[in-house]
Amino acid sequence: MSLGSRVLPASDPAAIAEAATALRAGELVGMPTETVYGLAGDATNPEAVARIFAAKGRPRFNPLIVHVASLAAAEDIGAFSDDALKLGARFWPGPLTLVVPSRATSPVAELATAGMATHALRVPSHPTAQALLAAFGRPLVAPSANRSGHVSATTAAHVAEDLAGGVSVILDAGAAPVGVESTIVGLAGQRPTLLRAGAVPRDRIEAVLGRALAEPAVSETPEAPGMLASHYAPRARVRLDATDVRPAEALLAFGRLPADARHATAVVNLSERGDVVEAAANLFAALRALDRRAAAIAVMPIPETGLGEAINDRLRRAAAPRPDQTER
Repeated sequence: MSLGSRVLPASDPAAIAEAATALRAGELVGMPTETVYGLAGDATNPEAVARIFAAKGRPRFNPLIVHVASLAAAEDIGAFSDDALKLGARFWPGPLTLVVPSRATSPVAELATAGMATHALRVPSHPTAQALLAAFGRPLVAPSANRSGHVSATTAAHVAEDLAGGVSVILDAGAAPVGVESTIVGLAGQRPTLLRAGAVPRDRIEAVLGRALAEPAVSETPEAPGMLASHYAPRARVRLDATDVRPAEALLAFGRLPADARHATAVVNLSERGDVVEAAANLFAALRALDRRAAAIAVMPIPETGLGEAINDRLRRAAAPRPDQTER
């Protein structure tokens, strides 16, 4: 694998071709999607999948999302129930991941499933991701392109910051438009289950299914990516639902600033007008920016409506205790 990362414009067909060549050689590529940037590797190549775990420092028990070009391609890998077909037809291409039973004929390397009898599958809508899938011609595993547990990457610069030397090519398509990861729905059990809140709000999925999503069972082994208690975490301590700013804290704001915001070490407002869609797009870049400026971050309350559920899910995981940071 190359010791350096080549950052190439995603709009250049030659860059797509170079990235596809790197993937065929078992190397890794920073791939923009509509949600966040992914660390892409050949899903059918066990060595490439192992390189993803190594580059991210990712626990081997944490499964990977497999990206494919179409619903038909997904059906070659997993067994789709009627509910799964409904959701795939409605939301793909797009920021929804479906966890379905694996087919015995699936070409995906077993390491990608973390030993489970299911596959997490997604059809991305980003034109660069679609172009790379078409040029490569095989499924791609593509977890978020950052060190495991750290803040997700929403720009090519974030990928280079976290993974320089571990990725051969980074396709630069500017900032990821959505800014939070895909919603994950489990469809391998008796009831469709919301495994991870994300870019497709719960109510839109429930409208298609015609019933409420179940909540996941408590387990030490994640059923899908992004379910670890501590995840998406900056080095700084994170304090949620803050209505004031304490000494030496930076402020992650939402809407109107509190009176004592002027005392903050630094301030980033996710959305001055209180728009959760805008806040989602800015979330990870804001956390990275404040992480460089302070050892503690106060986060103002964000409503749980729409994309707010996904934002608060990421913030709760960012604030959860970590082995290297017992007080938060």
